[in-house]
Amino acid sequence: MPLFNSYFGALSVWLNTRRKRWLARHGEKLTLTYWRKLDKKGWLRVIGKTAAAGFLVFFLFYLSVYFGLFGWLPTKRQLKAVQNSMPSEVYTADSVLIGRFFIQDRTNIKYDQIAEPVVQALVATEDARFYEHNGVDYQSLGRVFIKSLLLQEENSGGGSTLSQQLAKNLFPRKNLGFLSMPVNKMREIILAKRFEAVYNKQEVLELYLNTVPMGGNVYGIESAARRFFNTSADSLKIEEAAVLIGLLKGTTSYHPKLYPERSKQRRNVVLAQMAKYGYLTPAQKDSLQQLPLKLAYNVYSHNSGLATYFREHLREELTRWASQQEKPDGEKYNLYSDGLRIYTTLDSRAQRHAEAALKQRMYALQLAFDKHWGRKLPWSGQPDILKAAKERSLRYKRLKAAGKSDREIDEAFNTPRKMSIFRYSGAVTKTLSPLDSIRHHLRYLQAGFIAMEPETGYIKAWVGGMNHTHFKYDHVRSKRQVGSTFKPIVYAAALERGISPCSYFPNDRRVFPEFDNWSPRNADEKYGGAYSMQGALTHSVNTVAVNTALQVGLPSVISLAKNLGMKEEMKETPALALGTADASLLEMVTAYATFANGGYQVEPTYLLRLVDRQGRVLLDKTTPARGRQILSRQTVLLLRPMLQSVVEQGTGRRLRRDYRLNMDIAGKTGTTQSHADGWFIGFTPDLVAGAWVGGEDRRIRFRDLEQGGGANTALPIWGSFYELLVKDRDYRRYAYSRFSPLPPMLQSFLNCPPYQPPVVLAPVEERGIDDFFERTGRKIKDLFKRKGKKKDKEKDWQRDLEEKLEKRERGRGRGRGRD
Repeated sequence: MPLFNSYFGALSVWLNTRRKRWLARHGEKLTLTYWRKLDKKGWLRVIGKTAAAGFLVFFLFYLSVYFGLFGWLPTKRQLKAVQNSMPSEVYTADSVLIGRFFIQDRTNIKYDQIAEPVVQALVATEDARFYEHNGVDYQSLGRVFIKSLLLQEENSGGGSTLSQQLAKNLFPRKNLGFLSMPVNKMREIILAKRFEAVYNKQEVLELYLNTVPMGGNVYGIESAARRFFNTSADSLKIEEAAVLIGLLKGTTSYHPKLYPERSKQRRNVVLAQMAKYGYLTPAQKDSLQQLPLKLAYNVYSHNSGLATYFREHLREELTRWASQQEKPDGEKYNLYSDGLRIYTTLDSRAQRHAEAALKQRMYALQLAFDKHWGRKLPWSGQPDILKAAKERSLRYKRLKAAGKSDREIDEAFNTPRKMSIFRYSGAVTKTLSPLDSIRHHLRYLQAGFIAMEPETGYIKAWVGGMNHTHFKYDHVRSKRQVGSTFKPIVYAAALERGISPCSYFPNDRRVFPEFDNWSPRNADEKYGGAYSMQGALTHSVNTVAVNTALQVGLPSVISLAKNLGMKEEMKETPALALGTADASLLEMVTAYATFANGGYQVEPTYLLRLVDRQGRVLLDKTTPARGRQILSRQTVLLLRPMLQSVVEQGTGRRLRRDYRLNMDIAGKTGTTQSHADGWFIGFTPDLVAGAWVGGEDRRIRFRDLEQGGGANTALPIWGSFYELLVKDRDYRRYAYSRFSPLPPMLQSFLNCPPYQPPVVLAPVEERGIDDFFERTGRKIKDLFKRKGKKKDKEKDWQRDLEEKLEKRERGRGRGRGRD
């Protein structure tokens, strides 16, 4: 068909050229001679023949369009099933619309969801006899023909009905050269009559108001109402409806944001038309025409709104899914036009609290960071940091891909231009070079936060950064060293191995020659004595963590970390116990969810259901599947109070002091080498959440532990989130939630001093030998006894526990047991 159209167009142009040449040579002479010989009957014959020829040409032309000679026309059955492009919509678990994926910004609604003034304004302005004709208004066509073609009047009015305009909206016009106008008009007439044959008047109006372009990338009355007045189509006022219908005459010329005065004048014309056809009284018209033009302009952007980083992650995942799934007609799904309904596990209120907490705490932290460095740049003396940031930028990658030389790239990066830069008070536009923009944004600390239900793995809040417009990298998924948040995994592996939580590990600094003479250091630089697991975890003692990991075996620790959800490869080095492995915030929160839910593996879930525009369920995860148990229940029950002690007495105690949180909390801070990363992962009976803070480049950081540690950077985000959450009426129950009590039998295994100071032996000559052994011999004897029998009795405490529980059960059976 395209080949035929091209050939026909070329032939038409050639014939037209030949006709004009022939008329230029012979036309005037022949015409005068012919008209002089005509009598009255001759005139009638000429008129009759001309009319017959005209009718024949018109009929043949009609048939050629009708049967698709100038392009395919949809049948009535196809028109009945017509589906315009619809965006896919993302909803939270509490049914809040948080995002849309579209090529055309459009939301389809039913006729009864459209305010009556919209329909009245449309009919009065665009098609006054809409309810009288069957798709084509021949009276209007006649008026246009006489005024436009015969009288050559410019303002002859439109001859297209709403049904014809609908045909034009759904099936855009084609370029057929000088035949474009007659062919396209005929196509629209035929389609309009077919529309009216398969749809009633209300359905035609519904379809029209869902498809009509309203300027820019906005289509349909619902999207237009949201864009210009931040409301829905069923809530539009009369004057607002008149503005939107007036926009149809020229979506740019009468754009209320660009040309408010012109839009107001057009609005008043629409109101006058409504009064003319009886939809308004003259008094109402006069009153409404005096009103000022008021807009609530609301531009939707993928970089604005709630959960921007989460929506981008979802978009990437669903785009891949759609490319692999077929619709019933055999075509692949299109995320941007197939109108999918995407239901997620996110909670809109928890998400708002999380975003507010992160922004609030990061603003305060950035002020402290800027004061900490003063006028000195955080990368002073390290120009490669700026160079690396430049080479990571999208601009650099595009220029490189275009084959630009280094000199041309440097020139582009040093050429000033207007650009938007980030500030916590709001983005500002400045004239800067791209390199200056990188310098500006590189100074900002970055952060991520996520919250999850430990039992189901449902994600309730996901904040990948501070501002998606200026910082695209999602720090929920980015991989960074995890620091001391890894230590609970080490101690969990020890408990699983059968090592008692009251086993004492020496706080001695060791040197490992086989690992380049590496030696673990404690943050407080204090050594000596011995710590129990709980004491070492509470005070985050590095030497004990390393000694414990070596006793358990590094392969066992790595295996457990993998089972808990950490995906990166891990080296079997002693430093692993201090968190040198890389993991994402999502992975670490997933691991802690196992500590919180009784030891079960959990799969992070954020997509609940996927439904197509016909209501067919394409994906359903509303019934969470519990994973396999990877930690014994007694291990997690013993680990939980150890993590609680971190909050009560250790590095997490600010949660009680500064945020006055009264619920039970278990968690762990983490700080990596040179304070490059700050972490806090914690859980309550209802929720497990984690926060991370650090520079875009790991070398951008605080210079001391007090300011750069996880307790000062990440923990405040976690605390602020819970502080906001428990003030919310819907989450008030979280304020006093409690863990189930630890069974007395398990509690007994934690009843030991967290720290044993080193034994100081007095010289023998100053005291009697008997006194010496009386005071110290017992301790030395016990110490050697423990060391000699440790390997053989690693599981004695577990065996004792099982025997006591068994005796207790037998006691219950004889009627002597009690809870």
